[in-house]
Amino acid sequence: IQQHQEIHVVMGNEACDLDSTVSALALAYFLAQTSPAPKAAFVPVLNIPRADFALRTETTFLLRDRGIPAAALVFRDEIDLGGLHHAGLLSLTLVDHHVLPGADAALEEAVVEVLDHRPLERERGPPCQVTVEPVGSCATLVTERILQGPPGVLDRTTAALLHGTILLDCINLSPAAGKVTPRDVACVSLLEERFPELPARDAVFGALQAAKFDVTGLTTEQMLRKDLKVFSNDEVVVAISGVFEDLETFLLRPGLLQDLEAFCQARGYAGLVAMTVSFNQNHEPTRKIAVYSAQEPLRSTLCRALEEATTPSLLLRPLPCPWPGVAAYAQGNAVATRKKVLPILRASL
Repeated sequence: IQQHQEIHVVMGNEACDLDSTVSALALAYFLAQTSPAPKAAFVPVLNIPRADFALRTETTFLLRDRGIPAAALVFRDEIDLGGLHHAGLLSLTLVDHHVLPGADAALEEAVVEVLDHRPLERERGPPCQVTVEPVGSCATLVTERILQGPPGVLDRTTAALLHGTILLDCINLSPAAGKVTPRDVACVSLLEERFPELPARDAVFGALQAAKFDVTGLTTEQMLRKDLKVFSNDEVVVAISGVFEDLETFLLRPGLLQDLEAFCQARGYAGLVAMTVSFNQNHEPTRKIAVYSAQEPLRSTLCRALEEATTPSLLLRPLPCPWPGVAAYAQGNAVATRKKVLPILRASL
């Protein structure tokens, strides 16, 4: 810090999935290679404590496969962003999100750039540079940015990270999954053109998907932490977890209700929404939702918002659930991912 007049942090969202991680690593690398500011340090920050990294199984798999040691990464609990901002040293670029959680509200004025692919929920005026585009993967926007830069900056390792991330995010570019756009396809093709030695798409996607859905031996608490985001108003905080197994299997876990209660109490969450996903042979998703809260009015509010949503409509069908305090649904609109459901829930509060 004493050597640098500016610490430029590139940080993904607090779920810290593969897209957030790789987008932060690749963009920080690109900025470090191309920035005219000699006294600036560019630091990609993974927005979770280091202790949670082992739960991001697809991320640990890809980074290990590409020879990037965990020791080389910087995690959220290893850098004092508030202190850097207070000292006037922090510039913050947000990738794969554009709304900081309430606990990070003080960092808003340090945000100089946003690169995201979810619907815009808040406007940012100049001097913040905002790129929000409806593509399947934020890594696509980072790839486009790097490919528009000076030739020679993109190396084989960064290309492989971006290539794998776009394939996983866009379900192997399968139209049936409803996530891929022509820009995602174009970026994958350009990366393969530039680096013909990249492994075949099916092999990359298969390995990453298997790693992502490997929940063997995870406790309920670990499964809920694996892909976790929160939203809040002035009174309550609610968690929304991506769960990588079928909802019926999840609901059959012994002692699930006590696990949900303990998970929420330990973290101060008033409720929890679990969005489960599984895929068939043709990469078509099946999505289901469970809503838990010990506070019946909050549970009703969240359920009503999901049931009555129109942008998009989720086409929910109630499912039987063995646990009091938990409402379960099959989701007819299988292309409505958490990225599309989160604004509905946020608005309900």
